[in-house]
Amino acid sequence: MSSIGERLRDERVRLGFSQGELGAAAGVTKNTQLLYESDKRSPKADYLSALHGIGVNTHFVLTGSRSITSGDEPLSLAANEPGPDLAPVKMYDIEAAAGAGRSFEGEPIKTTLYFSSAELAEQGLDPAQVVGVKVRGDSMLGTLDDGDWVLVDRSNRDPKQEGVFLLLVSGERRIKRVQRLAGGALYLISDNEHYQPEMIKPQDMHDLEILGRCEIRIGRVV
Repeated sequence: MSSIGERLRDERVRLGFSQGELGAAAGVTKNTQLLYESDKRSPKADYLSALHGIGVNTHFVLTGSRSITSGDEPLSLAANEPGPDLAPVKMYDIEAAAGAGRSFEGEPIKTTLYFSSAELAEQGLDPAQVVGVKVRGDSMLGTLDDGDWVLVDRSNRDPKQEGVFLLLVSGERRIKRVQRLAGGALYLISDNEHYQPEMIKPQDMHDLEILGRCEIRIGRVV
């Protein structure tokens, strides 16, 4: 498993910062940043808090996991059969659901899965506001892989805090890590470092709609 310093370097490279730039953004010198990345010094809480504010996945830096949900326990699945205390969640293929419509109503449903209502509630999710989306492509590789399913909370569409969101960009549905910038622009980040971030300027917001926050990765469903 990689070290904290190695993961910190990976995040810096993913976001396109030099050591000096990232250190300055977090209030430390380039030399201190170098010490952190070489595991010769452990980063402090205020430093990590500053990094989180500029889009660094500090959960990944500290744990090695690019989890997108605060819950560590997997949700219980009941195959495709309803049952007591289970909530139905409609599952869509993001590739099939790529039309110009701004909601999922009318889109073809891939399947319906049943989750524990209590477990959804423990995650702060209202079953009536949750849909499942099948991930396509490798732009979020490491966080969400091609073929994974992710539960999306349609009631959470405000990227005040950095997170992974399902977006409609010029009629195409995408999953990206979203960071709000000063002045109202949005920064769309792919966790796969081979893809460049994209900035949506305030004057271009009419081409973008946030459809919901990606909350729980449930892996491939067969």
